[in-house]
Amino acid sequence: MTFLARFVLVAALLAPVAAYGAPPPPPPPPSEADIDAARFEDWRARMDAQAAEDDRLAKALETAEGRSRAARKARAEALKQKAETEKARRNAPPDAFLIRVQILLDRAHASPGVIDGRDGDNLKKAVRAFRIMRAMPIEGGIDEPFWRALSVDQGKATRVYELTREDVGGRYVGKPLPKDYAKLAKMKEIGFRDAAEMLAERFHMDERFLKAMNPGADFGAAGARLLVAETGAAPTGRAARIVVDKKEGELRAYDDTGKILIAAPATIGSPDTPSPSGAMKVTKAFPNPHYIYDPKKNFQQGKNRRRLVLPPGPNGPVGSMWIDLTKPTYGIHGTPEPSEISKTSSHGCVRLTNWDAAELGAIIAPNKTTVTFE
Repeated sequence: MTFLARFVLVAALLAPVAAYGAPPPPPPPPSEADIDAARFEDWRARMDAQAAEDDRLAKALETAEGRSRAARKARAEALKQKAETEKARRNAPPDAFLIRVQILLDRAHASPGVIDGRDGDNLKKAVRAFRIMRAMPIEGGIDEPFWRALSVDQGKATRVYELTREDVGGRYVGKPLPKDYAKLAKMKEIGFRDAAEMLAERFHMDERFLKAMNPGADFGAAGARLLVAETGAAPTGRAARIVVDKKEGELRAYDDTGKILIAAPATIGSPDTPSPSGAMKVTKAFPNPHYIYDPKKNFQQGKNRRRLVLPPGPNGPVGSMWIDLTKPTYGIHGTPEPSEISKTSSHGCVRLTNWDAAELGAIIAPNKTTVTFE
């Protein structure tokens, strides 16, 4: 292909984007009706259109080769459009269909972690877990058979919640919490910063997502009406065994028939402080626990070299639940940062969102439920 022909081809490939000039402002967040009416077919069409756009930009980059000035200009334009496309997708409002999928998965106890209306690893884990729970082929992702099985739940995905005086008048910290354990140990309670953080956790939502879905809402005003996720009932049954899957970054709890009661994304250890291996048992679940920091037994935080007792609270190092294991210093616990689950590392323990840890703590059998690290 001659250079002129290549340049014409690049221009043609870029034309669909360039012809429209600057991208329009992003649309508003999905409404309650948008979420409940979201269809698999429409989402699939959007994903196919995105894939076609990615393919077109990839071909434009591949075609814009050479060292000539025109070739460099064409390549720069293609790279610019690729960056603009990626930025537009990052800044786009949450996807109505994925919001519905995440809420229905949460209700089926295949936890996606925080509900945020975005695709990501934790959503993929939840989809995979749901497929296993429904005896479907593990691979396949969000396909038509998956959606048929999930959408058997025809309940509304969201609801309008009215803030109460108790909500807005809670015992909130009102400011960012210190990171230093010595400073945290001096507090009476390591509570929520404000009502928005509390409500996000109550409804299993990412806090930024909750605010994005309710633009302009006053979270400090009793009577304010908010669109929130309609979470479901707690799981039933008794966990006979828990599997902590280090490779997948996931925890699964099974009853004595092998049925999965809960599957949830998890933060599991780190290279410096790895999680244990093998089998052990749960001793007991401790809701709203104090946290005992002892650098002689586990790790050192900052410059703190002495034993500290940190007060309870959802924003403490182990969140609002500690499930003790027979291996000393190890446990399964909550977190002050639910959006970071399975995206960071832990100090050897297993970290879940506070709500997933609470649901797990309610179904364990003290001194009977086994825990296996794989």
